[in-house]
Amino acid sequence: MDRRAFLATAAGLTSATLAGCFASGSLSATEYDIGMASNAFTPDHYTTSVGETVVWGNTNSRAHSVTAYENAIPDEADYFASGGFDTTTAARESWREHNGRDGGKILTGQTYSHTFEVPGTYSYFCIPHEKVMTGVIVVEEKK
Repeated sequence: MDRRAFLATAAGLTSATLAGCFASGSLSATEYDIGMASNAFTPDHYTTSVGETVVWGNTNSRAHSVTAYENAIPDEADYFASGGFDTTTAARESWREHNGRDGGKILTGQTYSHTFEVPGTYSYFCIPHEKVMTGVIVVEEKK
């Protein structure tokens, strides 16, 4: 094999191999309202209206969760967490018990959605990245 053919082949294989390393997930920005980067929800503050559904999309290679702080949502509001848990404690325990295999894990290219029926401010987080990955949803009455 001559040098040019070798370099062309090597460059092609390297590009194909690295393409998966930098992928941002298979979701387009039109499929979600809030993205999940490696350590952040983007945006981390989001405003919506009563009755609207918010969709989170994992565009990162890390697994994430969407988990409400049950003491930081309106009293009348339904609790929300990926995985369908009823409390923050249940979501945390499931994540720890199953090492993230269950526990509301949202993988690359997956989404989670919740419909907000009560106006107010909702605080939430990602269980494995809680120290840096938090967000706020503000739900307003329809105008």
